[in-house]
Amino acid sequence: MSHLMNTYSRLPVAFSHGQGSWLTDCDGKVYLDALAGIAVNTLGHNHPALVSAIAAQAGRLLHSSNLYRIPQQEQLADKLAALSGMDEIFFCNSGCEANEVAIKLARLYGHRQGIAAPATIVMEKAFHGRTMATLSATGNRKAQAGFEPLVSGFVRVPYNDLDAIRAIARYNKNIVAVMLEIVQGEGGVNSSDIDFQRGLRALCDDRQWLLICDEVQCGMGRTGRWFAFQHAGIGPDVVTLAKGLGGGVPIGACLVARQASGLFEPGNHGSTFGGNQLATTAALATIEVIEQEGLIEHALAIGTAIRAGLTRALAGCSGLVTIRGQGLMIGIELDRPCGELVTRALDAGLLINVTADKVVRLLPPLTFSTDEAHELVSRLSKLIRDFLEIP
Repeated sequence: MSHLMNTYSRLPVAFSHGQGSWLTDCDGKVYLDALAGIAVNTLGHNHPALVSAIAAQAGRLLHSSNLYRIPQQEQLADKLAALSGMDEIFFCNSGCEANEVAIKLARLYGHRQGIAAPATIVMEKAFHGRTMATLSATGNRKAQAGFEPLVSGFVRVPYNDLDAIRAIARYNKNIVAVMLEIVQGEGGVNSSDIDFQRGLRALCDDRQWLLICDEVQCGMGRTGRWFAFQHAGIGPDVVTLAKGLGGGVPIGACLVARQASGLFEPGNHGSTFGGNQLATTAALATIEVIEQEGLIEHALAIGTAIRAGLTRALAGCSGLVTIRGQGLMIGIELDRPCGELVTRALDAGLLINVTADKVVRLLPPLTFSTDEAHELVSRLSKLIRDFLEIP
């Protein structure tokens, strides 16, 4: 009997080691990893530069406390600011923690403007985390059920619907921010339109709202730019990061600029472990490898190749709704629930995920090779065709 709390329906496999885009289980079976720990293992498994940096830092110092200066943290903040165009960075340990920071910043911003009950506009099908505030911001009733009363102060609108947000602006004077996943991951790999993003930035400017971009899953090069908001050329007031930032070591970050800068003062927020020496060293090494190996451009090219390959291989499948995504964040939507494809793929030596019931989600490492892309297309297209009973 396991003493683990029953919070996951775990697959019947455990891995002993990995190399690049491949994982080996405890029985010696090898799997092609097209999930990367849910967009976490940016550099794949056992990348020598990341392993070396982590090992060296572990031999020096793991953690001291944010009561003292942490040089690696300062270096990482400078690097992220340069890459994003943002001004200030707070480090934490996860995506939901980063989003908690964003929500607190929005409320503090509202109170500074004299708004007693500041509210944030959030999207249908959004997923921002499982803490009470981020769960309340999330647009998934299944995840929320049983945890009421939820945190108030969120107004939900359809994704990609600027008119709905304009309508709210006309009557709700408590709105202080809009929270947007540029690409929704858990919601089914849904991308927001470029025009929607630009229109939302203009509306936030006009109303003096904060534009918060949740890039916990789609950030750090996954979409073919360092940050997904860069495709539209907009500048958010708040950006949240985690998952791929540390290459597998837990770290989150909240980046702010413009109206959101200078809001926090000592005592407003904190994190015991956030931005410690080990985590920030891992993030710095991850960024360095991405730059040196040209993985941003590579992610865009390989993602395009995978989508094109799947489109050819699944042509004529009546059960296929669409293949979508940006870079190495790909969704294949079917016309029926397809959760069983996860176990079928496992049997075939392939790691994938199904989200929103009907969407096969692919999040390969940014180091995924052309040959691995071909192998993924070959294995996955056969699985999908067999599942849809197409000869």
